[in-house]
Amino acid sequence: MKENIKPKIVFLVLLLASCLPYVSAPMALVGGIAFGLTAGNPWGKSVSLWTRRLLQISVVGLGFGMNLTEVIMTGKDAFLYTAISISLTMAVGLLLGKVFQTGKATSILISFGTAICGGSAIAAMAPVIKAEAEETGVALATIFTLNSAALLLFPPMGHLLNMSQREFGLWAALAIHDTSSVVGAAAAYGSLALAIGTTVKLTRALWIMPSALLGAWFTKSEGKVKVPLFIIGFVVAAVISTLVPQFGNTWHGLNAIAKQSLVVTLFLIGSGLTRNVLAKTGVRPLAQGLTLWVVVSVASCTAILQGWIK
Repeated sequence: MKENIKPKIVFLVLLLASCLPYVSAPMALVGGIAFGLTAGNPWGKSVSLWTRRLLQISVVGLGFGMNLTEVIMTGKDAFLYTAISISLTMAVGLLLGKVFQTGKATSILISFGTAICGGSAIAAMAPVIKAEAEETGVALATIFTLNSAALLLFPPMGHLLNMSQREFGLWAALAIHDTSSVVGAAAAYGSLALAIGTTVKLTRALWIMPSALLGAWFTKSEGKVKVPLFIIGFVVAAVISTLVPQFGNTWHGLNAIAKQSLVVTLFLIGSGLTRNVLAKTGVRPLAQGLTLWVVVSVASCTAILQGWIK
């Protein structure tokens, strides 16, 4: 009994520590990964549920730190190149799925998750293509493993390449899968990188609905496609903070809370990377996901540094 209680106590201590302002996003992530690999996740799937909810609330809170005009301009500029990026990523991903002989449904989910926004995209597409639970789980495990690596690797790589905050925000939004990982990496790089990365990433996430609907049409599926409400919440928060500037201190406080809650979210994400998750991923799906991720990262980085994407 005591052995079962100890991991939960340590987990709660680390979780509360992540709420403190001097704990950074990378520190929380590394702490979560270290805990997950050594002790496992004491609360299992319930942690994933709360992680997703906390992330969505945090993204809405980030909207209070954005200016509506900037959101519109950045989103407008991002719409075209995110569409091109998604189309090319899906094409390359499906080709790599054949090369590595990954199962069809798993290949589609990994490609879709890489192209748009990781776990959220996979969750939206899985019922549309009638993927089995095991196939969905493998795809999620693959994307999740790469997300964790991106959080650790992207900020130092950005500094190594001497990227500006705007360039890094764009790169993170185009090359990292989940919104949480984009926000976490961008937050570690700087406030402007966070603003650009969040807006472009959410613009990219808007493609979940038309893409899933297109998938439903091709597969003749009757599954429902859910609207990502947290994106709407982000825009509403930006509208409120822009139209009611006299409460600027309040909006600043909510934005600060949202940023720290993202640190907590990253600890929760890291704690979910257990040995069981790594074992479940498998070699072929991981090879497909990793190769696709490297191709997307190098291509988007080159396009940004060459000035093709601004």
